[in-house]
Amino acid sequence: MERQFLIIVSLILISSCQLDQSISVDELSTESVAIYADDENVINEIEVDNFVASNIWEYIIEKSSLETNEEIDSQTLFYMNTHLRDIEAFNEYLNKSYYFIYYVVQELEAANLPVELALVPFIESNYDPFSISSSGAVGLWQFMPKTGRLFNLDKSWWTEDRHDPFRSTHAAIGYFKYLLERFDQDIYLALAAYNAGPTYLDRQIRKNKRRGLQTNFWSLNLSNQTSNYVPKYIAMKELVFNSEKYGIILPDIPVKPVVKKIQIPGQVEIMVLSEYLDIKPELVYKLNAGYTKWASAPTDESIFYIPIEKDYLLDSEDNPFDNESNINWISHVIERGDSLWKLAIKYDTEVGIIKQINYMNSEVLSIGKTLLIPLSKTKTNNFIPYEMHIVSEGDTLWEIGIKYNIDVNDLAKMNSLNKSSYLQLGQQLTIGNKNIYRNMDSKKRTILYSVKQGDNLYKISDLFDVSIKSIKDINNFKNSDLMPGQIIKIGISAF
Repeated sequence: MERQFLIIVSLILISSCQLDQSISVDELSTESVAIYADDENVINEIEVDNFVASNIWEYIIEKSSLETNEEIDSQTLFYMNTHLRDIEAFNEYLNKSYYFIYYVVQELEAANLPVELALVPFIESNYDPFSISSSGAVGLWQFMPKTGRLFNLDKSWWTEDRHDPFRSTHAAIGYFKYLLERFDQDIYLALAAYNAGPTYLDRQIRKNKRRGLQTNFWSLNLSNQTSNYVPKYIAMKELVFNSEKYGIILPDIPVKPVVKKIQIPGQVEIMVLSEYLDIKPELVYKLNAGYTKWASAPTDESIFYIPIEKDYLLDSEDNPFDNESNINWISHVIERGDSLWKLAIKYDTEVGIIKQINYMNSEVLSIGKTLLIPLSKTKTNNFIPYEMHIVSEGDTLWEIGIKYNIDVNDLAKMNSLNKSSYLQLGQQLTIGNKNIYRNMDSKKRTILYSVKQGDNLYKISDLFDVSIKSIKDINNFKNSDLMPGQIIKIGISAF
């Protein structure tokens, strides 16, 4: 029994993403949720009347619109005692919300919803934007893919909005607004529906009505997971709302923004931004978890969230992001199964552009050949042609390299040749445009990648077109074990 109790304790404190939000797309229609799934993203600080709270917890308690004398049943008491076994760990557990909970409260107030719903991400994900459940539910609010799409949470090669703590929060608030209206503002039924799906809950309610039974949450015959969901919420609320009673010192989280939304022209590398702001790349990834690669998407403008105390750096004359500095090119080594159509979709560009840039007369690809890929078809991706050298009598790679000030190894690699390759008269050699091939070091970039649930070295190597060995070597890995949230280095060929 003791062993079972300790297992449950560890599950509660380490991660709550085991509670899968198993909502089927059949339960919600686009029409039924459209009014709640707008794209508006509330960012500005909310107006607070008669502000007296000294921290976010006092504010939530002060603004609570629900009764605080919750029903403390045996299951709720169990979860309360679970947290109280290690108060220090519980404080750290609460502090995981530091960068996000103010924004959640802000969104809830803007939607006229109970501010105490800001406790829900503790149950769903421990306020971890990287959290992924075994069933594929993702982010602070554990959205499943189909439900996420209904609330405008998109996914591309560059982004996963369900991981984005701010976009997913806006979507979750829209979803809760829908559920509360559907279940007559009963917060317990709305919470149960958020966990198990509204159709499932409606079905259980109808069963009780047919039997002449009450239809409140406590009277319904629900699955164990859903039956435990509301007691966990009540336990969290009781411990926060009555912290002094239980000897809990709540972490100091201010009632004001601690992050700021910024816009930067063009595409931005995570590493470059973290180095300039002098903050750990892990924090940049955490605040901007919607970016799933080493950089933001290749668009005309990138949105980032940064600690508010670092905002002044972007007003500095030394700000390297004032002018667009796009990472618009990447090299792709062709593998079996590749096609121009697949590459165009993967890198958000067009087949015709890939052919034009690589001087291709057909769509036939050769395995092992390197293609230059423009990352997206935005107007910032202006065509920069190769410079070509036509081989004449007596030319060698060494002489051509000297003529154009290019290392012979790099020249051979550009043209998929060996240093000893025999050159043919009239052969076209890629010399490179100075705007692209400034030097080979500019092509060899070390980027950081945040490991996601389900990632392995094979999957990551495939994503970035690098070898598993190169990933192991650059990270000094002795084995292939990876952990979600782990930041690893990857050496890529980018332009």
